[in-house]
Amino acid sequence: MSQSIQPPRVLNIEDLRRIAKRRLPRVVFDYIDGGAEAELTLRANCRAFEAVTFRPRCAVATPACDLRTTVLGTPLSMPLILAPVGSSRLIYPRGEEAAARAAGAAGIGYTLSTLSGCCLEDVAAASKAPVWYQLYLLGGRDCALSAIERARVAGFLALVVTIDTPVAGMRERDLRNRVKELLSRKLGMMLPFVSQFLTKPRWLAAFLADGGLMKFPNIVVPGEGPMLYADVTTALEQSMVSWQDLRWIREAWSGPIVIKGVHTGDDGRRAVDAGADALVVSNHGGRQLDGVAPTLRVLPEVLAAVGDRIEVLLDGGIRRGSDIAKALCLGARAVLAGRAYAYGLGAAGGAGVARAIEVLRTDLIRTLKLLGCASTAKLDESYIDIPADWRSIGRG
Repeated sequence: MSQSIQPPRVLNIEDLRRIAKRRLPRVVFDYIDGGAEAELTLRANCRAFEAVTFRPRCAVATPACDLRTTVLGTPLSMPLILAPVGSSRLIYPRGEEAAARAAGAAGIGYTLSTLSGCCLEDVAAASKAPVWYQLYLLGGRDCALSAIERARVAGFLALVVTIDTPVAGMRERDLRNRVKELLSRKLGMMLPFVSQFLTKPRWLAAFLADGGLMKFPNIVVPGEGPMLYADVTTALEQSMVSWQDLRWIREAWSGPIVIKGVHTGDDGRRAVDAGADALVVSNHGGRQLDGVAPTLRVLPEVLAAVGDRIEVLLDGGIRRGSDIAKALCLGARAVLAGRAYAYGLGAAGGAGVARAIEVLRTDLIRTLKLLGCASTAKLDESYIDIPADWRSIGRG
């Protein structure tokens, strides 16, 4: 089902976004593209990178640039990991497997969302590179323990515990698009979507051939089976994760644990105290609490709080290779990107994801050469200027 994208047409992630917007029904595209409430944080995540400017070192020969790094002791071809994007199977048939396969071929990591339409075992088998499993406690503790054990047996490298979703954010685009009615599976409720779907016949044919509206095979509720799509919002509100939960999660999982959703120095210290091996500075891509600071801006606060006691990654607003470089200059070990590859998935399936990764890789190499820096490992604050008030954001 992969659709070819000619390289001259796709110069950047925004090109992939435009193609995805043309090829997907509005309700699906807005699910990828939208954020919470007024989408202030969604936009701020991207704009924060504009506030950081480069200080290049000119007349420096850089015939080759080394992008390699390690995260949690695992080598990656570049400091990029694909972030968890729930319901990727709505975007493209067996979308999680397609994305994991593209990541593996590129030598970077992939993070599978609990809210996946594909079995975690199939996703792990699809990638040649490390895969992480992102954990929600949907369905309760027994359900989560079952998924943790399945992830261990399937060979997932790390467990990513997301801590910023006590409830789902107010995603107004989804409300306007009547997503709840669509997910009800009631014929009368779905009729308003017919014309929208019929205008995207290629997507509709692929969606129906892939089984239509999916369940969640990695959330197997005892006595009930895989969780239905319509049940997720209520289940999420009943299953928030707390710092105390990290104790039994650690007992169940012997591998590395990553805490995703850290947004303050205080929570960074808590992640260290909880025994996490890495943390992700993240505001859920602007999809949860609107009006919080962009992640790039709070990165210095978190780094100052945790020092070198834990690996720190950044998520949010990554659209160009220069964004990756700026995050690394500020001290992030690597970045996670979600929308960037989701647009590629919507544009052309696995080929689109591969193109998104290649765009970011090419951007990053070009940025390093223009900076006069031969390796991502050598990037530091000497290559950038940041606003003065960013240094005062820390709270001790």
